[in-house]
Amino acid sequence: MYLKHFFVRRILLVKYSFAFVVMPDGFGTLDECFEASIVIQTRTIKNFPIIIFGKAYHKDLFEHIELMKKNSTIGADDTNSFLLTDSIEEAVSLIVEKNIKKYGLSAKNKVKLFKWLFERT
Repeated sequence: MYLKHFFVRRILLVKYSFAFVVMPDGFGTLDECFEASIVIQTRTIKNFPIIIFGKAYHKDLFEHIELMKKNSTIGADDTNSFLLTDSIEEAVSLIVEKNIKKYGLSAKNKVKLFKWLFERT
């Protein structure tokens, strides 16, 4: 039962999002951040920004990510979708530029509901 809810939650997370916004937190947040980066890396979803707030909080994490790049355990382009920032304006600007303008999105866009995800109007 847990796995079913896990996968439904992941699908819905992508379906109704313009970007992933990561705030300083714990393992679950990092898990979802890296899960998002994997689906972008494998091109399951494209042009989806991951905005990570808290430059000081995530400093050591990004140093480790740079080490992984240096050791070629991740590709040089694998973090292109990341924005590490402390600026709300910079985050909003990226979302508007990458998704809302590019795809003509607005609150008026209709989303197709999936009954198999138990979605209702």
